[in-house]
This record gives sequence, C-alpha cells and structure tokens, in this order.
Amino acid sequence: MIKKDVIIIGAGIAGISAGYHLKERKINNIIFESKSKPGGHIGNFIIKDFTFDNAIHLSFTKNDYVRKFFDKTDYITHEPNPHCLDKEKWLRHPIQNNLYNLPMEEKVELLESFLNRPLDYSPKNFFEWLIVQYGEKIALRYPVEYTKKYWGMEPETLNLNWVEKRFRSPKFEEILSGALDDKNENHWYADEMRYPVKGGYYQFVKPMADSLDIKCESAVKSIDIKNKTVCLNDNSIYQYKQLISTVPLPKICKMIKSCPKDVLESGKKLLWTTVDLISIGLNKPDIPPPYLWWYIYNKENLASRGYSPSLKSPKNAPPGCSSLQFEIYNLSTKERYSPNLLIENIKKSLLDMNICEEKDIIFIDHKHLPFGNVVFYSDMESDRKIVNDFLKKSNIFSCGRFGEWDYFWSDESFMSGKNASEKVTINDF
Repeated sequence: MIKKDVIIIGAGIAGISAGYHLKERKINNIIFESKSKPGGHIGNFIIKDFTFDNAIHLSFTKNDYVRKFFDKTDYITHEPNPHCLDKEKWLRHPIQNNLYNLPMEEKVELLESFLNRPLDYSPKNFFEWLIVQYGEKIALRYPVEYTKKYWGMEPETLNLNWVEKRFRSPKFEEILSGALDDKNENHWYADEMRYPVKGGYYQFVKPMADSLDIKCESAVKSIDIKNKTVCLNDNSIYQYKQLISTVPLPKICKMIKSCPKDVLESGKKLLWTTVDLISIGLNKPDIPPPYLWWYIYNKENLASRGYSPSLKSPKNAPPGCSSLQFEIYNLSTKERYSPNLLIENIKKSLLDMNICEEKDIIFIDHKHLPFGNVVFYSDMESDRKIVNDFLKKSNIFSCGRFGEWDYFWSDESFMSGKNASEKVTINDF
C-alpha cells in the first residue's frame, strides 16, 4: 500500500487548481487522471495538425484572481459576435433582439406576442419563465425549441435556479429597435473573449499542470472511506489523509464501498447531458459565415452550436486551412447517437448551406464526451444535497462542475478547486 497526504481524483481544471494551491501551501498531493493526458473538459486533441478543444471554450472571466493565472499565457482577444441560424437566415444573438432579417409579417406577429405576454403571475418552471419573458410566439419559435436540442428535455421539466446568469431579460425598446434596424450591439456576458495564441484553451492552465504530480491512465475503481484508501484500475492501493474529488456525483456514489442506499438512489436520479463533437478540417482558409460561434435553431440539424477553432486562433489549423466544430447534446438517459448518423447529418447541413463543398473537406471526426452539462430538473437540488452531504460527512471534498454538480464556467471550476484545497487543514498532517 502506498501512502499519500492528499489524493485528488481528476485532472480537469478543478483538480489542477486544487493540486496547485495545495502545492503552494507545501502540502504534497498526487492527482489520478483516467484519461491519457490532463485537461478534462478544457483539454484538446489534434487531428492532422488541426487543434480542437473539447467544445467551444473562450475565457470571459472577470475574476482578477483567475486572470492572474490565465493572463500569463499569450492570448488573442475577440469581441463577442455570436449569431443564430434560423432556417437559412442569420440573425445576431440574442435572437429576440435581432429580428431584422425576418419578413415584416413575422416580426409584427412576434412583437405583438411580446407585448401581450402574461406578467401577472410568477413562473414555476422554465417554460412559464420563457413565456413571461418573451411572449408565446418568440418563446415557442426560439428558446423552447432550442431547449429541447440543448437539454434534451421539455422546458416544463426544468427549474429556474440556473437561469439568472445565463439569460438576459429583454426590453421592448430593444426588441422593437432590433426588428427595425440591423443593430450590432453587444448583449453578451462580457465585452471581450480571450483564447491562447497556440495550443488550445488548455494552455491557460498548462504551466500549473506541468508543475504537479499527475498520473494519467490511472482510473480510480473504488474508494474505501473507512480505511481511507482508493483502488486504481491496476489494483494498486493508495492510502490518503485527505481526498479531493472532481468525479461526477452519479459516478462517485458507485465508487464508494458501502455507500448508503439513499445516497445511491439520489445519485441515480441526477441527470446530465452528454456531448458529441463533430470536428472538421477544411483545405481552404476562409469559412462562410465568418462568425466565431453560432446557435442552430434548425430542427433538421442535430447540432446545437457551431464554431470555428481556426477563428479562435489561426494556429489551430495548418497554413491555408480552416476548421469547424459542432456540438450535439443528448440527455444521459437516452440512447447515444450513431457517430455515422451525426457525421452525415452535419456534412449534409454544411453542403446544403454552401458553407463548403465536398472537395474542401479534409476529414470529419467524431468524439463523444460522456458528461456535458448538469441538468436542473425540478428536484435536482434535493438529490444533489443528499449526495454532497454524504461526501462532506465522509471527508471527501468534492469540487468542479460535476463534483459540485453545478452549471460552472471554467473560472468557477478553477475557484471551486481552490476552495476545496483550502478545506484541507495543515493540522491533518
């Protein structure tokens, strides 16, 4: 048996942050990562000299402490310019504020519905919230349909605890102005987006990761909280004084020996989305449309979002080439999509939209991410609390998007790892 002071499970951004901040406090730690390299959700992969992130990833953090680390990496600054694809029409994001490209009769119908939206009751779920915010016509045409693609669920089944920082409440003057004029106003979360010059989003934390003891291809099979040991996939046993975990809550419940039945049942109830990535290399330098990322409302296109890694940084593609990537979300309880189905679906959409010709395509790659986003169904918080309370009682400090089971951006996951490290007290050693 090998003894370690602190064991961290998972070398994503939260695990790396936890390990780094422990090291700053002179507390020895080791990180076990099941994949072949660190990074987790902010990791990347290379295909024929094209660099792709695991989903879009741009930093817009306003947290000065996080920027102290991220800004050590040379980065490119982008102005947010997201767009939306509605059938064959491109509209700026947020779509309800940018209806200019629609036919006049459609704009009038949507504006009239906004003015007649119900304001005399408090919404109890996400569907009701959308109707109150946007009116029935706008809600049904855009966010309701997008919810089904992005969350894999009807909006009636989602609660409102995640909405505030993700959605902007519109004003009539904004909607009217955006319907009458081709506005170019920024309604995004931030005024700028930052991305490393080369090496993908992971470069923001790579210097920290390189300074840590990270054991890749070392999956933890089981955790014995009574004897404070973890068993790895090679059956080696490590004993810890303190344990920090970034493991998704439904998985860690199954990993813990003698986990209480109510905790296991709550873990089973938790829902999340998976992500299928379709990554495309093109042998031409320019991509129409020239937007960094866009939201896809077309039902026939299975992707929820598309974006260009080579626009994030030219270093993400070889000279004279460019790249695209698409995200397809699916609920964890549903059957996985066939990779060939997704590839053909995205390819057909590209050709139908004249974004490229078949001769322009160097490759189309599929990659599956088993965890995408936490789903806020009606009773999620009570199920999450049962699991998290048990972990705290068991002296497991759980952190990160899937460890805390929250809708974290990367800077929040970074701070979650830091906060977990601070729960490790020097008196324990």
